[in-house]
Amino acid sequence: MATVLEQGNITIHTENIFPIIKKSLYTDHEIFLRELISNSVDAINKLKMVAYAGEIDGEVPEPEIEIKLDKEAKTLSVSDNGIGMTAEEIKKYINQVAFSSAEEFIQKYQKDADQQIIGHFGLGFYSSFMVAKKVEINTLSHRSGSQAIHWSCDGSPAFELTESERTQPGTTITLTLFDEEAEYVEPERIKQLVKNYCDFMPVPIKLDGEAINKQRALWKESPQNLTDEDYLEFYRYLYPFQDEPLLWVHLNTDYPFLLNGIVYFPKIKPDVDVNRGQIKLFCNQVFVSDHCEEIIPEFLMPLRGVIDSPDIPLNVSRSALTNDRTVRRITDYIAKKIGDRLKSLYNEDRAEYVRCWQDVGTFVKFGALKDDKFKKQVEDILIFRTTQETAKTEEEQPKVEVQTAEGDAWQDATPNETAEVTDSYTTLKDYLERNKERHENRVYYCTDPASQSTYVELYKNQGLEVLYMDSFIDTNYFIPFLEREYTEVKFSRVDAELENTLVEEDKASEIVDPKTNKTRSELVKELFEAALNNPKITVRTESLKSNDPENSPPAMVILPEQIRRIQEMTALLQQQAMEFPEEHTLVVNTAHPMIQKLVDINQGSIIQGEGQSSSGELANSMCQHVYDLALFSQKGFTAENMKMFVQRSNQLLTRMTERL
Repeated sequence: MATVLEQGNITIHTENIFPIIKKSLYTDHEIFLRELISNSVDAINKLKMVAYAGEIDGEVPEPEIEIKLDKEAKTLSVSDNGIGMTAEEIKKYINQVAFSSAEEFIQKYQKDADQQIIGHFGLGFYSSFMVAKKVEINTLSHRSGSQAIHWSCDGSPAFELTESERTQPGTTITLTLFDEEAEYVEPERIKQLVKNYCDFMPVPIKLDGEAINKQRALWKESPQNLTDEDYLEFYRYLYPFQDEPLLWVHLNTDYPFLLNGIVYFPKIKPDVDVNRGQIKLFCNQVFVSDHCEEIIPEFLMPLRGVIDSPDIPLNVSRSALTNDRTVRRITDYIAKKIGDRLKSLYNEDRAEYVRCWQDVGTFVKFGALKDDKFKKQVEDILIFRTTQETAKTEEEQPKVEVQTAEGDAWQDATPNETAEVTDSYTTLKDYLERNKERHENRVYYCTDPASQSTYVELYKNQGLEVLYMDSFIDTNYFIPFLEREYTEVKFSRVDAELENTLVEEDKASEIVDPKTNKTRSELVKELFEAALNNPKITVRTESLKSNDPENSPPAMVILPEQIRRIQEMTALLQQQAMEFPEEHTLVVNTAHPMIQKLVDINQGSIIQGEGQSSSGELANSMCQHVYDLALFSQKGFTAENMKMFVQRSNQLLTRMTERL
């Protein structure tokens, strides 16, 4: 029977420490394994440091952590071949929980939950008592002549310290589990936990003689020793079954905080939750959380990858970040590195920048709105798709930013491939400079390429350049932001008004009816007003310039810029779709051949009996149809609207066949 060296109580002033650990400190029982393995890695690292100092005789063993499971006994053990402990060290590090009383600790923890206290208290080991009714330590110090020690505690403040027969330096922690915690003797459960929390620890963690952790923490390695395939393989490992990333940044700084990491910009998919962070947070290669929204700027939430920093303050259970100055500085640092990366890509590989922009542009715009420092970084590289045609270019290889102590290095990011860039992009400054002779300080833009295509073509045909501002962030947020930045510039959507350049002198202004002294334009206007019979629709006649009048629009619906914006903002605030305004303008194109014939058709036959002539009815139906088409290009029809449209179209076709 082993000699009892000492019996006593753990030096705290109350017996409430274990309920505190079980109920207050840790929300997930499973993290006990993370804490035990972290302690084992610490012990191995301490042994290396002692060896470097020349304080160990003989060879230092190859580092190793071993997990053993016994289903029958319901025990789990974690063993390391690290520095080990003496009886005095057990008393110091295990028995004396480093605070004066549990009551004081509770008060401090509840009063100031944001205070960084991890590392100040030796509580990681005590997380074992969440799952175990008995915890044992069997340890032998590396010090020559040390006595092996066995420590045992049943979850009360009482402990027992005895001699042990252990012969190899190191420590074994054995947990006798509660019946309800039997899942932790299942090998698959342990493998899952090791992969989740300890996969990148630099020591092999073995179960049944097999290493079950990856060990290689890519972000801790020198970028000069890594290949593109290393980065891509790491991304595939972290995020399987995903598209290849667009670009990545290898972070490495030791001032004013210590931080390593690799962050990737993924291709953005519609189902991505832009409010939820995708980056995995580590502390000294120990996984802490995949919810680190406090560190990542809000506008860069789609970023993926790893950030590892011992300087990030965590609460006592490591389950949440605490809000302090360091976190804010890290946030600024990450935003700056992304901004630097985008600027360099814009200057060095424009085609690749455009390819990435299609995924990251919305978030860069959001960043410019939210962060003034970031805005200053990217304001000259915000680009917009444009109708201005440019020669197709060959895409070159994307490059990656790698921050090192020596500076920024650049590498290729994807295998060689070529593609054509079919869309043209421009900055706002370039657009204004290019068009200042034709329309100084005026920007024409499109928010919906499908519904506004008729208007865009009208502008293009007259050589006017249109910008596509068609992401969801543009209309309600980014265009007003640009107007604040460029106070002298007026932004006009293509369907807001007809620029003078698009209109020519109307030949229809010549008098064609000597009886009434009315011009063709006036007759057309009256014809449409009578057909539509809606005082909320303003009918206006214009002759639109076109090299092909027959294929130009016979009519267009115009929505004044300011009125439309007020309605859009109101709809946004009320969280509902904007209803199409009842009051709007119909511009009838008197240069279109069909419109020119409408007056003749209307006057083409004598009225028989009471009512309108058959030609008049046809002209009336044609006016309604022209309006329907103009309206249809602006908004989708409801089921009832579509039903009426089809009925009117059928009636029109019937009347046209009757004239044949």
